[in-house]
Amino acid sequence: MGLLTNLRDSITRVTDRLFADDEPKRIGIYGPPNAGKTTLANRIARDWTGDAVGPESHIPHETRRARRKENVEIERNGKTVTIDIVDTPGVTTKVDYKEFLDHDMEKEDAVKRSREATEGVAEAMHWLREDVDGVIYVLDSTTDPFTQVNTMLIGIIESQDLPVLIFANKVDLDEADVKRIDDAFPQHETVPLSALEGDNMDEVYEKIAEYFG
Repeated sequence: MGLLTNLRDSITRVTDRLFADDEPKRIGIYGPPNAGKTTLANRIARDWTGDAVGPESHIPHETRRARRKENVEIERNGKTVTIDIVDTPGVTTKVDYKEFLDHDMEKEDAVKRSREATEGVAEAMHWLREDVDGVIYVLDSTTDPFTQVNTMLIGIIESQDLPVLIFANKVDLDEADVKRIDDAFPQHETVPLSALEGDNMDEVYEKIAEYFG
């Protein structure tokens, strides 16, 4: 019975995508914590709608529930694409409340934040498997991209046959190394940018219109 249910659900998802050409594409913004996902989501949303998606913070796991900004229309080089931005919580293999104590957070608040962050990881994975039409994968170009989480998530995205763009964020920092990300995932195009400073956003929008239009 479970097999039949899973098969029916899979057919439903495929059918929904086939007949949803006029609907906005649901584009999930994924990546590890503190890669700049919400900063990018806010940059895109503000540039095209004037509104933000959610609060930004240097403290890990500021985004603990998926946030959605609907009907963001992007125009570039004669191409127009309307997307719903889904800003997802940072995905990690473990959330330890102790990491929040380093940010002067009380233990009770740190434990609560870690529990919410863990639930957020599960929600992000649900969106990835069931509810997105494409993925923007954001990586911090100052850190090593060769991690278990990145390899796992890129693998899941590929297994879902979802279009994916990899964005190498934080290129405004001296220690940024975009080539390291290129070398980690050569099968996908990597676009350098600084979501915070707005560097190279023209190319970002060109690629979004090309890949998801």
